[in-house]
Amino acid sequence: MNKKLISIAFVVSLGGFLFGFDAGIISGVMSYASPEFNLSDIQSGWVVSSPSWAAMIAMLFSGRLSDKIGRKKMLLFVAFLYAISAVFSSLAWSYEILYIARMIGGLAFGAALVLAPMYIAEISTAENRGKLVSLQQLNIVFGFFAAFLSNYFFNKYNTSGETFLTDNNVWRWMLGVELLPALLYLVFLFFVPKSPRWLYLKEKIEEAKNVLHGIHGKIIADLEIASIEENIKSEKNKTPVQLKDLLKPTLRFILFVGLAVGIIQQITGINAVYFYATSIFKQTGIGTDAAFSSGVLLSTISVVFTFVAMYLIDRMGRRPLLLLGTAGVAISLLLCAYGFKQATYQLTQKKVSQFNFQGSQKLISLVDKVYDSDIDFKDDLKSLLGNRIYSKNDGVILEAATTINANLVLMGILGFIACFAFSLGPVMWVLLSELYPLKYRGLAIGVIAFVNSLISSIVQLIFPWELSNLGNALTFFIFGIIALIGFVIFIKILPETKGKSLEELENELLKSS
Repeated sequence: MNKKLISIAFVVSLGGFLFGFDAGIISGVMSYASPEFNLSDIQSGWVVSSPSWAAMIAMLFSGRLSDKIGRKKMLLFVAFLYAISAVFSSLAWSYEILYIARMIGGLAFGAALVLAPMYIAEISTAENRGKLVSLQQLNIVFGFFAAFLSNYFFNKYNTSGETFLTDNNVWRWMLGVELLPALLYLVFLFFVPKSPRWLYLKEKIEEAKNVLHGIHGKIIADLEIASIEENIKSEKNKTPVQLKDLLKPTLRFILFVGLAVGIIQQITGINAVYFYATSIFKQTGIGTDAAFSSGVLLSTISVVFTFVAMYLIDRMGRRPLLLLGTAGVAISLLLCAYGFKQATYQLTQKKVSQFNFQGSQKLISLVDKVYDSDIDFKDDLKSLLGNRIYSKNDGVILEAATTINANLVLMGILGFIACFAFSLGPVMWVLLSELYPLKYRGLAIGVIAFVNSLISSIVQLIFPWELSNLGNALTFFIFGIIALIGFVIFIKILPETKGKSLEELENELLKSS
């Protein structure tokens, strides 16, 4: 695998880095932006989830639009949208502008998640396609890591009180810093070639051959050219695939498998944990500063275990990794639920006297009252302080009042992230690329990606409401039970695709009526 090919694939997959960065950065932003705009639980959920709703729209049209104008032009437009989103998010003067700006970013990463793997696959050879496409997932987790690290330092220098940062502007800097990688992505994309297979689609044969020779050298390029031209001949008389074709009796089983994996990947709450990591860690009473630093640990675990997945996926196989990972996810989430269930909350006279925020003395009426329900405790705090003041100071209040085994909850959260990172996260996309016959692959993956994104959007939207109305313990218990159900379903339906050609899989998996 030559360096030029790797560098092109890496540049294109930087769209995944920006997706991970945007997704990770919002967990710290909401600690400041939510009280700034006095947002309700649903409004906070909408700010966080709005990019995912926009991404679903982008997933529907970006692939076909790129057939018309080209992969490279679409990727350049994606990078431009990322930059615009970063600027207007950081300048947002209202709740409405904030979520609209984030939806622009959502259009970008929805398109990027479709276009980057497509482009990389079209410049790769069969032998290195899997490794190069996996760069996207690796870049996503690196984006999460960079975002949590950035949030940690912004929060650290804000709380020191010795810089220009304040509670009113620190979240704007958190969002605005995304402009830097977005501009780098835009600049680097000018140096990548057009997709050779798209050039063939547009009958620009000589240009396509020049691109292939420039990337691979003459010997490999000539083999790729022969393969592309043979494929074009075989596709000439084929009828176009329609959505209803996926419901054919021969495809129903593998469509069900793909949908099950796609739904379970998101409905167990992974993006609730990623997007609200800082808020979740605050619930353990470790304080705002420790919550931000725990986010860095979380993203580090994600990076490490993504490498583990890349190492094991062709050794252990897809089915064992998914089964082991899903079981670990269920156990970890139920461990979190148990930890939160044991928590109690009590404010003392000494603790209240140390608070220095507006209205803190109103909390004297709660002194020495013991709560075993986080819902009741937070409801009383909100009724006394109001939503805005509570949201701005929840970290310091919970740190003072919470008695909990924080290490147990942290262990559960990190276990969840680790198990997801070596199973449901990367393995899903590999499995989907193998389950479906070539003729139906693009359509089937597009449909499952749409459903996957829809579930993710709903989970992100309602998560703040769940914490406020169901409580920490019940919320994580529900996620854990869903993961357990998913594990049972996987035992019954998951096939193994490791070490088999796509033709062998097609013969094995297609069911006749």
